[in-house]
Amino acid sequence: MTSAQSPSPLDPVDDLLETLDLQPIGQARIRVDSPEADEPVALGDNAADLFVGRSQPQPHGRVFGGQVLAQCVIAAGRTVADQPGQPARPIHSLHGYFLRAGDSSEPIRFAVERLRDGGSFSARRVHALQHGQVIMSMILSFQLPADGLDHQATMPAAPSPDRLRTAADEVGDIDHPMAQHWAYRRAVDIRHVEGPLYLEPGAQAAAQQNIWMRVTERLPDDPLLHAAVLAYGSDYTLLESVLRRHRLSWADPRIRAASLDHAMWFHRPPRADDWVLYQQESPSASGGRGLGIGKMFAADGTLVATVAQEGMVRVKE
Repeated sequence: MTSAQSPSPLDPVDDLLETLDLQPIGQARIRVDSPEADEPVALGDNAADLFVGRSQPQPHGRVFGGQVLAQCVIAAGRTVADQPGQPARPIHSLHGYFLRAGDSSEPIRFAVERLRDGGSFSARRVHALQHGQVIMSMILSFQLPADGLDHQATMPAAPSPDRLRTAADEVGDIDHPMAQHWAYRRAVDIRHVEGPLYLEPGAQAAAQQNIWMRVTERLPDDPLLHAAVLAYGSDYTLLESVLRRHRLSWADPRIRAASLDHAMWFHRPPRADDWVLYQQESPSASGGRGLGIGKMFAADGTLVATVAQEGMVRVKE
């Protein structure tokens, strides 16, 4: 460990679990102004359930987008799970927009609107708030488990994660706050099949890559938590397929990158503390934006989730 690595009161997994342990803080009324002649506007029950959660400190001072994704999943899921006498409804999709950069030194409030609870599906809208402004807005859907048609994409061939280098192997000896954060402060172990892009471009200008990832310690057996942690990890590397295609690395000082939106579909129950192969590709980059598409496979080949994200990717000359 170098002198640049500052001590933390919690190990990375405990830190993540504490960050996702949102606290309820009451309800807020939703007000909708409309012309008197219009019909009343129904937004769920016209109230929002409020939660608050801490942020994870980041070297650059901006909230990690995956953290907000995961906290939105937890906040929405809590309002689905709190219905007495109702069977569990796991999350099956989320669609969100990153609207502003968050401050990683400040907590975030989450306002959850209960849009609808139908016979099979429950829909929720979540606004993540800091300093009185929305930093992320998301709609999520939860479904009662059901039988139906079943098929999936085939998992690509990939070497065992045990044969690949960790982030600590790659950058752990570099005396820089960001390198130390990548190496030692992330709860998710990320291993690149085609080699990382931390410091240098990839060997080939290919618009695809594969990542093995898992949480470094065993998690509680809570399906909502595992879905949230999978969403958390999904934001780390998806835009790298754009960078790899154009022979760029994260250390390139010309890079200006930020997530714009994020969608995720949960096909089958995931475990975020077992190895997941994250197959990623970028079908397009244009207009200062790049699109990443990802498929997440459990180690036994089961497709557990599909992810899509568009990000701002600019190169300043």
